[in-house]
Amino acid sequence: MPKAPRRPPQLRGRVFRGSIAVSRGLLSRNDLRSSAWRPLFRDIYADAEVRVTHGIRCAAVERWLIPPGAAIAGRSAAALYGCPAPAASEPVDVLVPRATRVGPTAGLRIRRGEFDPGDAVDRAGLRVTSPERTCWDLARWLDVVEAVVVLDGMLARRLTDVPALREYALNRAGRRGWRSLLRAVDLADAGAESPQESRTRVRLVLAGLPRPQTQWVVADKGRFVARLDLAWPEFKVAVEYDGLWHDDPEQFQRDRRRLNRLLGNEWIVLHVTAKRLRDDFDGFLAEVRAALQARSRSIRSR
Repeated sequence: MPKAPRRPPQLRGRVFRGSIAVSRGLLSRNDLRSSAWRPLFRDIYADAEVRVTHGIRCAAVERWLIPPGAAIAGRSAAALYGCPAPAASEPVDVLVPRATRVGPTAGLRIRRGEFDPGDAVDRAGLRVTSPERTCWDLARWLDVVEAVVVLDGMLARRLTDVPALREYALNRAGRRGWRSLLRAVDLADAGAESPQESRTRVRLVLAGLPRPQTQWVVADKGRFVARLDLAWPEFKVAVEYDGLWHDDPEQFQRDRRRLNRLLGNEWIVLHVTAKRLRDDFDGFLAEVRAALQARSRSIRSR
């Protein structure tokens, strides 16, 4: 019968440095290779029974891997603020002062830049970039659609607001990224309730469609009928993103009954899925554009 791997009680449920555990006689190098422990970074391990999240990886990076003056940044910082996190296996974003020497480390995405006063804050004991600095960095590092996805999340959680982001950008006029941040702010909307809703809205707007209202409430004689992901109420055209929550058959049926009531109220409701956004956005865009044009012609002919 195979020998059970050693699991000292001092290390159960913990993230630790392998070299320290070995120097204290808790484990051997061979023990670290067993199924009881999961490597996170070089010389950093977790109990295999710990559910490793991106946040846990960020905490390990901040504690053991980044030099003084650096901070968790980008998407990793946004995740620590409560925005949707990257997959646990994705690299942790780190911002390092330009003058600080640090070599490449597997599992880290290292960026260099200067810190202005207030650009780094304490978040649950970790040094992270401020909400405004996080948004600025992401506007520089990501394409505009993905940057707006994060900005929507930061605005929805009231971690910052549009005036603060505009002021942050304007105070850095002439520096790389200030125009990118202003552009992302112009496209951002705190009403978005999921990253895919944000992606759908921004791609439609960038394609030349008028900006839709988010979470638009439809009422009939003062009674609630439905709340729509994206809506052009003047045309009675809406877009609904069908996400994974529709794996619940009962919820799916409730949503369909709700939308049937909308159709009875003369709304056009177009549905989009992640697959459609990925594989046939142009076709979906054409459908939305045709619906808006048809309703516009109908209004003009009255």
